[in-house]
Amino acid sequence: MTHVPNPRPTGDFRTSYAADRTLFSTRIETRAVFLGIALVAAAPLFFSDYILSQLIMIGIYGIAALGLNVLTGMTGQISLGHGAFFGFGAFASAWFAAKGVPVVFAIPMAGMLTMAVGMMFGIPAARLKGLYLAIATLASQYILEDFFARANWFTGGTSGSLAETASIFGFQLNSDTRYLYLVLFWVVVSFVGVANLARTRDGRALVAIRDHYLSAEIMGINLTRYRILSFGISSFFAGVAGALYGHYLGFVSAEGFTIILSIEFLAIIIIGGLGSVSGSLLGAAFILLLPQAMEMLASTLALVVPALTQGTAYIKQMSIGAAIILFLVLEPQGLVHRWRLMRASWKLFPFSH
Repeated sequence: MTHVPNPRPTGDFRTSYAADRTLFSTRIETRAVFLGIALVAAAPLFFSDYILSQLIMIGIYGIAALGLNVLTGMTGQISLGHGAFFGFGAFASAWFAAKGVPVVFAIPMAGMLTMAVGMMFGIPAARLKGLYLAIATLASQYILEDFFARANWFTGGTSGSLAETASIFGFQLNSDTRYLYLVLFWVVVSFVGVANLARTRDGRALVAIRDHYLSAEIMGINLTRYRILSFGISSFFAGVAGALYGHYLGFVSAEGFTIILSIEFLAIIIIGGLGSVSGSLLGAAFILLLPQAMEMLASTLALVVPALTQGTAYIKQMSIGAAIILFLVLEPQGLVHRWRLMRASWKLFPFSH
């Protein structure tokens, strides 16, 4: 008798509509999320400013990638201009703050203004798909880059602009320890918001457009409306993340929001998992920490092969491209898919199916 190896444990184990509507699958998952938030909130008590700065950047990039995941992962609309909207949010928030608007209010206002700009670019892009859509969004990247360089009244032109320090009722968030909590607040709000969006009628319409737009249209879904809406939601989160980034650095310059940044955001959602809320944060952590890990590895190997010292910068950049290729070939559904398989194995242990 031929032995057939057991398949990988997969499937949806929910058995009721109430379970399908819950934000978290199990009580353990709910407790794990709250524990993770508590651990990040307690991080200033145990970690150095360097670790805190990494947590801040992971949170900022995670919010921006979350917006792109709504557009690309949930709706199936590719975008090569997400980095430009990220930059627009940074400049917009700095501009609002310079006009006297408190930074805590300037951040969501920058998100709303970026949302309006994103929907404006989304109007022509909503009727395109595939390669034509990619070219259209690439055009938005270069249009906004040119705007950053020329709009002295808004961006400071090639000289850039200062972004004021965030404060709450006069309490200055002028350190990594303090700024971490502002970023953590927006991470929680953003991820809970998108997780709930995925369960709503509009969220399911976006997924239907991604899976088969003709069938979605036959069911009565307005393709143009929902595609423009997805561009707006995506741009909003990009704007908020850009605003947090600008006020964290204290200075905003057009050189930091090039096509390379847009590709990094695409890499984040590919590696984390397309259409996954938690995957946006996993991918952000992976992309931000991978170059640093490769630099440490190259520095260690340079003790044996001194020639590697001059190639450390190239190794850091090459590692991101190599990671994208490897994930597309070996794990196209991203890190979150691997985690789900591991979790399913634990739930079914010691039975394999």
